[in-house]
Amino acid sequence: MKEINFTLRPVQPFRLDLTVWTLRRRPHNAMDRWEEGIYRRTLVVGAMPVQVAVIQQKAKLAVTVTGADLPSRTQADVTAALDRLLGLRVDLRKFYRLASQETKLHQLAQRFLGMKPPRFPSVFEALANAIACQQLSLTVGIALLNRLTERYGLGNLSEGRAFPRPDDLDKVEVQALRAFGYSRSKGQTVIDAARAMREGTLDPDGFATMDDAETINRLMELRGVGRWTAEYTLLRGLGRIHQFPGDDVGAQKSLHRWLRLKRPPDYDHARRVLHKWRPYAGLIYFHLLLDGLDRKGWVA
Repeated sequence: MKEINFTLRPVQPFRLDLTVWTLRRRPHNAMDRWEEGIYRRTLVVGAMPVQVAVIQQKAKLAVTVTGADLPSRTQADVTAALDRLLGLRVDLRKFYRLASQETKLHQLAQRFLGMKPPRFPSVFEALANAIACQQLSLTVGIALLNRLTERYGLGNLSEGRAFPRPDDLDKVEVQALRAFGYSRSKGQTVIDAARAMREGTLDPDGFATMDDAETINRLMELRGVGRWTAEYTLLRGLGRIHQFPGDDVGAQKSLHRWLRLKRPPDYDHARRVLHKWRPYAGLIYFHLLLDGLDRKGWVA
């Protein structure tokens, strides 16, 4: 095995543990692993799976990459992936200034100071995550994603597999996904999304020039993709931290508890409640998610 080591300096304040928990969401997540203060994930560089380990050392991150072969582009590709996954370059000073003017938001932001908004390494992975979790609990949805990764991701089980790329699902039939627990409709939507990415009819690079409405409409052209799935993909795949997936039942309950509303807000009510914080509505979504994880005792 070959190994390279390097360091990264995230924009401060930054806490690796809080950011990783916002990314992984559940302890049984097999793609994003948190083990004794070390974040681990398997990524694909070129066509080779590599194992990445990240540990925080005060203001910097120590990164170790191991693999049977490490192409010359390994450090650059892994750095780009970690920038997305951990929000390393996101500057939240304006958010913290805004939060300081609102008691409730200030308290929430200070509890989780240093959490950065995470993004999946690819739009496809974000979309696949959203599809798996449609109308299911996060616990069940992540179990489906684990099985998909164990079967079709590059790497080995002992060190962890990389999340499947669209090319990895080229020959997959819906019956195979049903064997993992996917419904027929969910399985077909994952396959259709992978095919659309491979063929270029769904181009993630093109989303950069589209506004939210255009991007949502484009994603919803895929059968099985609705408003929540599209908005979730905007937030977790494209890093649009103003986007709050308002149809998210868990998020509605969290808003209800946090703001002490009379009842959990529906989609339109949630948008009205968050309007004054709109540039950071998705960041609030992440903080409320982290609050829920903390209440379960998973976050130190």
